[in-house]
Amino acid sequence: MKIAVIGQSLFGREVYRELLKEGHQVVGVFTIPDKNGKADPLGADAEKDGIPVFKFPRWRVKGQAIPEVVEKYKALEAELNVLPFCSQFIPMEVIDCPKHGSIIYHPSILPRHRGASAINWTLMQGDKIGGFTIFWADDGLDTGDILLQRECEVLPDDTVNTIYNRFLFPEGVKGMVEAVRLIAEGNAPRIKQATEGATYDPMQKKENAKINWDQPAEAIHNFIRGNDKVPGAWTVVGDQQLTFFGSSFISNGPAPDGQPLEIPGAFRPAVVTKTGLVLFGNDGQKLSVKNIQFEDGKMIPASQYYKTADSAALQLSDEEKKFSEEIRAAWKRILTNVSEIEDSTDFFKAGAASMDVVRLVEEVKLKCNGLQLQNEDVYMATKFEEFIQMVVRRLRGEDGEEELVVDYVEKEINNMTVKIPHQLFINGQFIDAEGGKTYDTVNPTDGTAICKVSLAQVSDIDRAVAAAKEAFENGEWGKMNPRDRGRILYRLADIMEEHQEELATIESIDSGAVYTLALKTHVGMSIQTFRYFAGWCDKIQGSTIPINQARPNRNLTFTRREPIGVCGIVIPWNYPLMMLAWKTAACLAAGNTVVLKPAQVTPLTALKFAELSVKAGIPKGVINILPGAGSLIGQRLSDHPDVRKIGFTGSTPIGKHIMKSCAVGNVKKVSLELGGKSPLIIFQDCDLDKAVRMGMSSVFFNKGENCIAAGRLFLEESIHDEFVKRVVGEVKKMKIGDPLDRSTDHGPQNHKAHLDKLIEYCQTGVKEGAKLVYGGKQVERPGFFL
Repeated sequence: MKIAVIGQSLFGREVYRELLKEGHQVVGVFTIPDKNGKADPLGADAEKDGIPVFKFPRWRVKGQAIPEVVEKYKALEAELNVLPFCSQFIPMEVIDCPKHGSIIYHPSILPRHRGASAINWTLMQGDKIGGFTIFWADDGLDTGDILLQRECEVLPDDTVNTIYNRFLFPEGVKGMVEAVRLIAEGNAPRIKQATEGATYDPMQKKENAKINWDQPAEAIHNFIRGNDKVPGAWTVVGDQQLTFFGSSFISNGPAPDGQPLEIPGAFRPAVVTKTGLVLFGNDGQKLSVKNIQFEDGKMIPASQYYKTADSAALQLSDEEKKFSEEIRAAWKRILTNVSEIEDSTDFFKAGAASMDVVRLVEEVKLKCNGLQLQNEDVYMATKFEEFIQMVVRRLRGEDGEEELVVDYVEKEINNMTVKIPHQLFINGQFIDAEGGKTYDTVNPTDGTAICKVSLAQVSDIDRAVAAAKEAFENGEWGKMNPRDRGRILYRLADIMEEHQEELATIESIDSGAVYTLALKTHVGMSIQTFRYFAGWCDKIQGSTIPINQARPNRNLTFTRREPIGVCGIVIPWNYPLMMLAWKTAACLAAGNTVVLKPAQVTPLTALKFAELSVKAGIPKGVINILPGAGSLIGQRLSDHPDVRKIGFTGSTPIGKHIMKSCAVGNVKKVSLELGGKSPLIIFQDCDLDKAVRMGMSSVFFNKGENCIAAGRLFLEESIHDEFVKRVVGEVKKMKIGDPLDRSTDHGPQNHKAHLDKLIEYCQTGVKEGAKLVYGGKQVERPGFFL
């Protein structure tokens, strides 16, 4: 089809590019005039392609179409107008001109949230479902017949930027292309918009973005995130207008510890904490904001509100001065309207827009050996001198990530103080589950609760997957030099080794593993696993494949191995840390990100591992840990469209169910380690003493909670009675007791349900005619001892 594209922005550019790929003829592009000497991305691309580009400042005067503008448009003889994103009013003489009319993209599920601030209002009103509509243009305000709609879930901490980048932009581009395809095929529907539920929302501007404090905390949170980043929700403190960004709703938790900040009209004073600024609604509930912007445009971490400015300016080395001039040149390339970049030049006041922020981040990455800034870093250092100081501090390692805040449960045990995290670990932070849901994790040695652990809910799972996806697609982990990634994994192994006694102690009290075995196997082999896979990071490579050369061209065929994306990991309870290591280390070495569900009964070493991963320098979002129910978390990970692989160790029936869910969903890759039986076969001519020792080791190692345990022994009949006699004699010598006692041979079974199942098996054997020679019942003491 012959198409006229009317619009602007990166979104408009991507739609234009995709329409060309589909084989359509773009006869003209109509976009906005250059701003500060810079062309809009849509117009710039079209000009490079030799497409006629028109930059009318307006199409109408006093409500009437400008005749010469309309004539220039009609001369192109377009068959369809495509308006991907357009801030200008287009006259009906243009809208109705093509034989197929005009289609428009709108970022809401119409008829809800008509108007120019649809995304803002979707968030401000706390909608659980968002999305976009492509509709046939008419003379109303977003009232035309619907051609196509796509929905998405709105995550609890979504901002305008995150929902736009995650769904509305990429899926919107696909939707526009699909809509044009339907029109070309003659299959495009025209569905009249409903009148019920229709809303028209006013445009959000700075003057109507002042925060109303007399409402619940969740409503305040929705208002702040609905104005993040533009126009920015604000309040007045003293004589300063403060604008808040990066809001998170806190549904429960302890009273925040920090310095109070009086905010006029607020239910109670805010609190400046180590992680941000905690605010309160009129219901007493809390929210936290991450960043604060002052009236002069300067943005700071909210946690730094009361702190003085950074220490004296850094003195740059000769190499850093050279680098500084390279970055100055990059600013000049971006800010083409500025004659000279001074130390005091403000990036945004000089005319930079959001797309320029992305470009600057990429420029720094190229010039600084892969240094990955976040967009918000640019907003926090808007003047050139501040920006250089910030980047140099990052390069020197003096300005790292914000301090990890951990609400430890501390135990004086095994001659040491053990510090145990107990919350969900999502996007580099320990947080409570939605609704403050928790459960008790139990010490199998005495049956008492060790602590309360956060119980992940569906929204927590989605938040963790979103964090892992963001870290994979836009973070540094998968893109960094593989040797650097390997160096971080080696550092993680070293830090685990420094904490090996603490990890082994936590493993013992949470799983019942004998401490000496936990130290050597559970923890020791986990450390070895991370060192092994750290060495693999820079050895993952493809191959070239010889083929017959196709004439007239000579072809090169090769494979390239790339990380797959977000990996969901579900592990069992028998070796909590080692199962984590076997699966996670391989995923991380390849550049993937992970969402891991530890067994509900043994979550603590996984959470301690999360803390150590931050110390090792693994970026936020790369590792996420979700304690909770397997039926909920495992199922949601299997179904989730953004998870690309599932790794599961457990029972065969559940493995079958996971494989089915992954196939029905998005055809995930699946790795399954399922149940089985491992027989030990002993013949008459064996060394009987050695056979008894090997048999007992095969059965009782790690209390029999072992995937390769000898599930059955087959004995040649002539040695059966003697073998059983010797086994009973050896079993009587075994010490059953506290796993932290160095002389203990056999600790408690992992949890009560497992102990009950073992006793039930013994009872079933007797009922079916077997002879119970020894044991087969619970030891009369606290705990889960067989």
